[in-house]
Amino acid sequence: MTTHEASHEYHMVDPSPWPALAMVSVFLLASGLIMFMHDVTPWVLPLGLLAVLYTMFVWFRDVVNEATHQGDHTPVVQIGLRYGMALFIASEVMFFVAWFWAFFNAAIYPTPQMGGFWPPEGIELFNPWGVPLLNTAILLSSGVTVTFAHHALRKGDNKGTVMWLWVTVALGISFTGFQALEYMEAPFSISGGIYGTTFFMATGFHGFHVIVGTIFLAVCLYRAQKGHFTPDHHFGFEAAAWYWHFVDVVWLFLFTFVYWWTSVQPGAVLHG
Repeated sequence: MTTHEASHEYHMVDPSPWPALAMVSVFLLASGLIMFMHDVTPWVLPLGLLAVLYTMFVWFRDVVNEATHQGDHTPVVQIGLRYGMALFIASEVMFFVAWFWAFFNAAIYPTPQMGGFWPPEGIELFNPWGVPLLNTAILLSSGVTVTFAHHALRKGDNKGTVMWLWVTVALGISFTGFQALEYMEAPFSISGGIYGTTFFMATGFHGFHVIVGTIFLAVCLYRAQKGHFTPDHHFGFEAAAWYWHFVDVVWLFLFTFVYWWTSVQPGAVLHG
């Protein structure tokens, strides 16, 4: 008897090779990154990345099949999925708390090695009212458009869902493009001091999360076009939307403190 033929509402997951493959792929990716950084070999890293991407594709494909075609994601199962996604986002919050902790530790209690003030001497800062403000508008707008897509889905308007998801994905790609442009013009480096380190680690990991969220939403866009979602059965979309709103909130903190608050400190010098 397959899981979707069971007489209960719980999903008894079938045996799958993907967790083991994921373990091997992630180990290969991490090992390849270490080898690349130590100039041992550049070839293990792309192999690990391809293995991770393949594992994600086949594993997610099975989950989509279980949810959409086999009917395994019952209301009871969806409750567990919501708790799981909420806990995952909570872990992501603590991840960014670590970077903000490092930033505020340096900013509020600057050491003599830093010159005793923040930002450190010789650092030129980005003007927060340039590209950072533009990216803020882009990301907040994308939060609005993904909400419009959700409302359209709940009303059964699949055409509206697809349209607003297209806009959201386009905004996410635009944000990443402007972030890359800003990085190329940065007057400081990640290894040049505590400011560059905290700036690039915090904004860089946020940018990575934007890329991941954009991929999530692009997958939801594809699924919406295929008619996988219904007004009362679309947790995959909800999870992607939750993640996207989390990315929005993190950026507001980054813009407020890393960009604006630092730029108004005594002695701050703006780039350009």
